[in-house]
Amino acid sequence: MRIFKLLAIAATSVGLVASAHAAGDVKHPHAPEGGWSFEGSFGQFDQGQLQRGYKVYREVCSACHSMDLMRFRNLGQKGGPFYDPAYPNPNDNPIVKQLAADAMEVDIINQEDGSDDVRTRMTSDPFPNPYANKAQGRYANNGALPPDFSVITKARHGGASYVYSLLTGYPSEKDMATKYAGLTVPDGQHYNPYFPGDATPHWSGDPRPRHDDGDHGKTMLPPGGFLAMAPPLGDEMIEYDDGTPATVHQMAEDVSAFLAWAGEPKAETRKKLGFSVMIYLLILTVLVYLSYKQIWRNVEH
Repeated sequence: MRIFKLLAIAATSVGLVASAHAAGDVKHPHAPEGGWSFEGSFGQFDQGQLQRGYKVYREVCSACHSMDLMRFRNLGQKGGPFYDPAYPNPNDNPIVKQLAADAMEVDIINQEDGSDDVRTRMTSDPFPNPYANKAQGRYANNGALPPDFSVITKARHGGASYVYSLLTGYPSEKDMATKYAGLTVPDGQHYNPYFPGDATPHWSGDPRPRHDDGDHGKTMLPPGGFLAMAPPLGDEMIEYDDGTPATVHQMAEDVSAFLAWAGEPKAETRKKLGFSVMIYLLILTVLVYLSYKQIWRNVEH
């Protein structure tokens, strides 16, 4: 009897977990149509794309999101958006110096008289934080604290594809009136099918999870949840220096690639080192095998 009780409890637990998973279903993140250039064992970042992605972050995302682990000099390191072989020391890179100087000044305290002062930001300084502390960040965003972007692609399932899907996944007004007509969006919130959450309390239709957007699917619970961030991107809201059309999808792709690089700036170096190590191990394996055959050639096995 005890075994049957344990089996019943296990079955109930599995059912509850499955129900919770179904209620919190989200759309699977996807990469841009052309994929990511940096994926795979030999993938590399596109420096032009990283420069465009940094521009999107600086002119759009940095208004709410910090990158506390990034220093301006990182932008000029090998593999970075503004790396120049002529300046092996990124602190000497004039572009990086200018980017740091153009950023928000650093508040300092005079150690002699205690007065407030400011100085120009240097390459060794971190990216400016839009808020003085977390409390101010929550106050400015109706209680929601915008996450730090330093390692956001490492902290979210799907990585760069998640960021890209989220930025391009906000439904249009037409879709909200048709595909998601039964959804009541709370004040100060925005619906996104790629954002983890549970829309059940705000859905007036069939509570079973939706698997398609057909006529029958429109009556079922849509995936995703609500977040405080409104759609941050709009066509031509910035102007790229290289003349690339600044569409929503292009900006989302570029900033996602930049954040992927920021999460692991040494990714290309690691891949190259890993390839060299594999070749070394292969050669070592052959040498060890030949040595084994030579040493034990006259010994019967």
